[in-house]
Formats: sequence, structure tokens, C-alpha cells
Amino acid sequence: MHTPETATATHCPYCALQCGMNLRAEPGGGASVEERADFPVNLGALCGKGRTAPAVLSSRVRLTQPLIRTHAGQLEPATWEEALDAVAEGLARTGRTYGPDAVGVFGGGGLTNEKAYALGKFARVALRTSQIDYNGRFCMSSAAAAHQRAFGLDRGLPFPLEDIPRTGCVILVGSNPAETMPPALRFFRELKENGGTLIVVDPRRTRTAEQADLHLAPRPGTDLALALGLLHLVVAEGRTDEEFIAARTTGWEEARAAAMAHWPELVERVTGVPVPRLREAVRMFCEPESAMVLTARGPEQQSKGTDTVSAWINLCLATGRAGRPLSGYGCLTGQGNGQGGREHGQKADQLPGYRKLTDPAARAHVAGVWGVDPATLPGPGRSAYELLDALGSDVKALLLMGSNPVVSAPRAAHIEDRIRSLDFLAVADVVLSETAALADVVLPVTQWAEETGTTTNLEGRVLLRRRALTPPPGVRTDLEVLHGLADRLGVEKGFPTAPEEVFDELRRASAGGPADYSGISYARIEAEQGVFWPCPEDSHAGTPRLFLDRFATDDGRARFVPVSHRDAAEIPDERYPLLLTTGRVVAQYQSGAQTRRVDELNAAAPGPFVELHPRLAARIGAVEGTPLAVVSRRGRAVAPARITDTIRADTVFMPFHWPGEGRANTLTNPALDPVSRMPEFKVCAVRVEPA
Repeated sequence: MHTPETATATHCPYCALQCGMNLRAEPGGGASVEERADFPVNLGALCGKGRTAPAVLSSRVRLTQPLIRTHAGQLEPATWEEALDAVAEGLARTGRTYGPDAVGVFGGGGLTNEKAYALGKFARVALRTSQIDYNGRFCMSSAAAAHQRAFGLDRGLPFPLEDIPRTGCVILVGSNPAETMPPALRFFRELKENGGTLIVVDPRRTRTAEQADLHLAPRPGTDLALALGLLHLVVAEGRTDEEFIAARTTGWEEARAAAMAHWPELVERVTGVPVPRLREAVRMFCEPESAMVLTARGPEQQSKGTDTVSAWINLCLATGRAGRPLSGYGCLTGQGNGQGGREHGQKADQLPGYRKLTDPAARAHVAGVWGVDPATLPGPGRSAYELLDALGSDVKALLLMGSNPVVSAPRAAHIEDRIRSLDFLAVADVVLSETAALADVVLPVTQWAEETGTTTNLEGRVLLRRRALTPPPGVRTDLEVLHGLADRLGVEKGFPTAPEEVFDELRRASAGGPADYSGISYARIEAEQGVFWPCPEDSHAGTPRLFLDRFATDDGRARFVPVSHRDAAEIPDERYPLLLTTGRVVAQYQSGAQTRRVDELNAAAPGPFVELHPRLAARIGAVEGTPLAVVSRRGRAVAPARITDTIRADTVFMPFHWPGEGRANTLTNPALDPVSRMPEFKVCAVRVEPA
């Protein structure tokens, strides 16, 4: 039964804006969303996904009882005791037979901070495995790595969203908030209303690019060359801020030398962006007193994503557009808790508080909070794609929470094969996703409206979602799942089921770390509309704006990183003459496991498509709406043609929300960035032909 009669203030379960909303239980069951105008990020505005979020609460579309695969190969209903016994035995048996690192754990960027923290602890304390990572590795890991090496700290935005309309110019690189986070578009509209300018870098003229004062459409995979070309022009035109460079940075000479090898005419040949437009971008960026660069998955999901983000950061540093009010570099996080999800231990190389797993002091601190010997904590494990690629060979059993890699992983057909080859797979999810359908045991868990927990939005603002509804019988929280499994694995203490108790432990574990939550409490979050980390003590106000006095490096200076352009891992040839790039549409979200179960959203975006330019369509004989086959070295996808002049003629685009023959990630390239281990989702070589 759904119980509350009054509306509960909470947040949307989808993207990293974490828009505020009120949720009201309906007398006959279900719930409705109401405007919550007091939350500063969205001021009541919601996209279609947020408005329809309660639809996935329906027992008609979700899991409401555990499932166990029978000897006949079918998933059949089971009791919770039977299901938890089976999962614990499957994981323990694998560990006994092959060693603890034969057991893997894969998490998600939609898990609350409490669940991400508990999952990382469960892997390292209950399973003693190093093999844990999460799908947030596919989100903003390249930006995180570049943040770390330039500034010594990674927080998606080092300033609140409210600063965007007050700056002089924003360069928005590889982001389409009009479709991915529509309520955020108001910040860019207000920027223009206030006299600022917007530059959008995207190979497609998206709904966001149509709002821009200047749209640069580089060839996919050439964002690094573009950023270096802009920095070359900044130097050549005498627009560097020498005083800032001298006082607050190191490494400029090497970075400048690298940039000067990318002269404008060369950059035009590489990117396809004309030199006059490069010069105009530099003028628009440098003339105001303040400016920002914001990146998203476009430049980051590349095999050189970390270097690409570093080049954009170098542009900010060279012009004094960092560590100052209304200026800086920021990353627009995608997943709902993509920021907090990587701060508290479900990433292969990190401990809670964004501590390094290889740091003896960090290990000692966290082990002390956990009550274990630091020597028992395993070392770093495989990154997300490498972990998935090892399934069935080195990793024999997997516990997966809140992710759907059968649809979302690059080279998805191969990853599906690896998942099928596991000795044992357990999945905890809200719905029977394409990955859950392959599991030996499926555990039905609560949704955002049915549980309390915190998330950290793209600004670094820690937020609280309060439980608004009673979950249906037969459904448990992820924290209850981990508690039950730990108990069966012989760890009777350390896995509480009360979210606030877990959060209080997380606060102690993060204390003194880069992402210090120790001064943040549920009461403060509610009273203050969220608290920005770092917040090291109860009396601390939180930190909405980072780096104004010093950067988080040992010497307090930001670090230039010298980078040079290199090609994508795959470039077009005679067999595969075109480039594929992928992305999202406004009515669907990520792998679509939840949004594809909402009738209103499916009516708006019923299935995949192949977007291509009229010249390319004429060349291959494609007609609007007829099936096209897109073929890469990894496989073949089929979807209807969508012909438009808003895309480059050498590029095709597919959204990645659907399984089956229209699965875009069948095609994508798992070539990894050497620093972040991010796969190259955003560019691969393909051919297109009538299906």
C-alpha cells in the first residue's frame, strides 16, 4: 500500500541535475509528481522523464519477487531466503574454487551514495575481491582524470549552475542539454539574455547548437585538435594572461610548445572547422572578463578523452579562466549520481572520500572505520570494460547492481557473450533489464521514491531523497540485500540497513579525504537545499566554489599538461568510410531499461534510428524511414533512416537506448583511454547500406 497523504519533497531519479520535485501518493495506488519551485537547480521545471517517473513504480512494469533460474533454464519465482541463499552460495563457491578475484562486482551511477559506499565495502570486506567497478566509468572518467592532474581534485562543476548566466562566454563541448537535461537549458538562455555568448562544439546541429551564437561542427574524434588550435590562436594573438600563468600555474612552457604545433590551417584540415570560425571563437571567449568551458561525453568518450579535456583546461588556464569568480572548466555529469557514485568506493581504484586505494594512509583510515586490518583490503582491480571483458575467463561470478551492460557497454554483442559465459550471475534491479534476463538469480529492489538516500548532483551538491511511498510486498532495498548477503558470507556486522546509519559511517570514512562529507548530515541537507562538498565539519558552510584561493595540488598551483592531437583508434577507410557517433534523445534515458517501460516516453521516442545527411542518403539510395544497416568491425545494427542536414555528411548518428538489432553499442569501439580507461563510444568507422 502507498501510505503518505501529503507530498514529499524529493528529487528526480534520472540525470545529474537531480531536479527537485514533490511526490504525492494517490489514494488508489501510484503517485503523481508536483512542481517544487523552491529548488534552485530547476525551479520547478521538469522534463518528460521526470514528470513520468512514477510510471515505473507500477507493479505492471517492475519486478516484485525474486527469480531463480531452474534446471530447465527458466527464471521462476522464489522466496527471498531461497534467492539470498543462492546468491551467497554462488559467490562463495566461486571464491573457494578460484580465489576471491574470480568474483566480480559491477555497480551503477544511479545508486545512492549509501548504496555505492556499501557496495564497495561489501566487495572488499565480505568478498575480499579487487574486481569492482561501475558504469560511471563510461560517463565522465576522462574528465575526472584530467581534473585530477590539472587541479588535484575532481568535482564535475567547481561552481554552482547559477554562475553560468553571469559569466561572459561559455564554450559547451560535446553536450546537448536540450535533450539530455532540458531544465538546464535555462541557464544558457539566461546567459544570452544577460549579454553573454554561447559557443557549442558538436558534429551535429542539435537543439542546443541551434541556441548558440557560434556553432563549431568538428569531425568526430578531433576535439583535441580543435582545443589546441584555439590555444595556438590565443598565444599568437597575445591573449594569454601572463600574470595568472606566473602566479597560479606550472608547466606552461611545455604546454604552449605543444599547442604551437597545431597551427590554424592544420586544425582546419583535421577538424573541418574553418579558420575564421576558430578566430571568432577565440575572440568571443577572450574578450569578456570571465568565461567557462563545459564538456560532456562528446570529447570525453574517446580513447584520448583525458588529453582532450586537458587541452580545454589548458585553454582556460592560459587565459586566466580558472580559479576566479564566474570562470573555470567544468564537466556536465550524466548519470543521476555519477559524481557521488565514484567518490565512495565502487570504482576499481578508489576508497570512500575519493581516496586512492594505493595510498597506505587512506587504506589505514578506511580500514579503521570498517574495523578490519588494512592488509586485508585488496588492491586496485580492473576498470569497467576490462572487468566485463574478463567475465567467464578470469572472473567467474558477478554481482551486478543498477546497470545494464548488455545494452550500454561498447562492443555489446561481445560483452553479452561474456556475461552468458559466467558460472554465476546475480542481478539486483528494479526491472527485468536485458542483463537481468540472463541472470541465475534476480533480486527485485526498491526505487528512488521508496527509499531514503543521498545523491551528489553535477555541482557537487549533496542532496537527500526522502522515502515517499511504501514499496510493494516482495521488494527489498539494496542495503537489505547487501546486509543479507554479508550475513550469509560470515560478516554479521558492518552492513546496516538504515540509510542514515550508512551515511553517518560514510561521513567518518570520507573525513580528511578529497571528497570530505564529514560535516554533512541529513538535517543540514534538508535545511540548506543541499550541501556542497568538501564540508569537513558541522560548522563549515560547504564549498560551492572551488579553487578561488588555491588549487588542490601540493603547491596550490594548477598544472598545465602538454598534449598533442592524435587520431581516433579507428579512422575511415575503403571498407568503413564513415564515422559513427552516438548519444541520447530527450524521451529516453541511458540503456532505456526504465524509460522504455513508460508509454508516454515510448510514444515520443519509439525506437532507434540512423541520422544521416541528405548527400549521404542520396549516395547510398536511402529514403526517410526505410531500414538502414550500419556496419562496423564489431557487428551490424539496423534502424530506420532519419535524413537531416543538421549532421555532417561524413558522419552518422545513432541513439544508444535500445537493445536488439537497433543496438548502437553493437558497433562501438572498446578502445580505451590509457589514463581513464574510458572506451571510445563517440567515434568509430562504419559503413551504411540499405538493410
